Amino acid sequence: MALPRRCVVWFGRPAGAERDELEHSGWPVRVADVQASGVGARNGDVVVALADLRQGDDATLQAMEGMVAEHPGVPWIALVSPETPAHEPRVTSILRDCMAVFTSPIDLPRLRDALDRLGQGGVPARSKPDMPGLVGSSQAMQALRTSLRKYAPVDLPVLITGETGTGKEVAARAVHQLSPRAGRPFVAINCGALPSNLVQSELFGHERGAFTGATTRRIGHIESACGGTVFLDEIGDLPLDAQTNLLRFLQEGTIVRVGSSQSLRADVRVLAATHVDMEKAVAAGRFRQDLYYRLNVLRVQIPALREREGDVELLAQHFLDGFREHHDCHARAFNVAARRALREFPWPGNVRELVNRVQRAAVVADDTLIGVGDLDLPVRPGRSPVAGLDRARVSAERDALVACLRETRFNVSECARRLGIARVTVYRLCKKHGLALDELAQAAR
Repeated sequence: MALPRRCVVWFGRPAGAERDELEHSGWPVRVADVQASGVGARNGDVVVALADLRQGDDATLQAMEGMVAEHPGVPWIALVSPETPAHEPRVTSILRDCMAVFTSPIDLPRLRDALDRLGQGGVPARSKPDMPGLVGSSQAMQALRTSLRKYAPVDLPVLITGETGTGKEVAARAVHQLSPRAGRPFVAINCGALPSNLVQSELFGHERGAFTGATTRRIGHIESACGGTVFLDEIGDLPLDAQTNLLRFLQEGTIVRVGSSQSLRADVRVLAATHVDMEKAVAAGRFRQDLYYRLNVLRVQIPALREREGDVELLAQHFLDGFREHHDCHARAFNVAARRALREFPWPGNVRELVNRVQRAAVVADDTLIGVGDLDLPVRPGRSPVAGLDRARVSAERDALVACLRETRFNVSECARRLGIARVTVYRLCKKHGLALDELAQAAR
């Protein structure tokens, strides 16, 4: 049985490179005159219409609005430029009826993906990217993907480093999915969130009666991932006694449940991640050197968002499209001021902060194009995002953290308990405010 034909009906004037890219990816382009042409879909054809609003005058916009209204059963994609008058009623009407909006310069790989998703009803979609969560075309991301592909097939530990919010777990999942263990469990463990008195039990399990409250045998996270991959996030926050048992497991491939003397074979690959400077942690005695060497066989550094030139706008649109798939909102793209602000903001919270800001903007935006105010970003280039009241809040946060650390004699666990936060948050706040625990402790003596 022959597959249905598919094509793009382009109302406007595509650039030669745009047309060639789509045709080479299996989407033939038919350029149509909006003043005289219809969509012209035959029964069984898979057709997607492109409303190119980048050079549209008033007459073209009026005809385009009528064309979109006459073909409600055809999926439409709009192409706009930063100068497209998004507040003009006809433009707003067209964008509201489109399934996706792309702003110049057009991200052609993402446009191909959108066409494939819209055409899934008639033809198979393109094969999914092997690292769907690692979006970006910067040199830093290309180098990262190259390293992950090299490391994935090799059954050795990988240490993933990088700032908070850069996507270390996303990278770990990519390694797992590209490895021979892809069909087996992937178990992620946040070492910084484990209760200090239950770390051993959480990782290695326990026998009935091993301690008060242990009424049944419990399988630990490592044992539950048998045949698959264990991801130890925030490994730098693992207590020293648990580090000893983890080292034994990496050396011998066996675990011992709490309350037992029997060794159990556990066939798992270990991936670990941290935002902590591990070399400094080893030098300070907070992390075992021999365990560090065991984990640091293969190493990958996740780039900060500010180091990924050209990726911010691409990521912002990607997250907005993903949000729109599950929520009803007006926003479909970003205006020129918002795009400029996205590029100029330093993104201290990295990709996680970008996701949060885009989702918030999608909810509060009243127009089809998100503005700077919706993103809550500074307008003037070079202006610090922390000013006035925000600066006072940051200063108060730093003072409260230093005071609590001194009161607890720099016991991070006790400080976290008093502040009502996780131990890993204490470390993150120290890094945020440029506080070196070792230096503070020495100065207090």
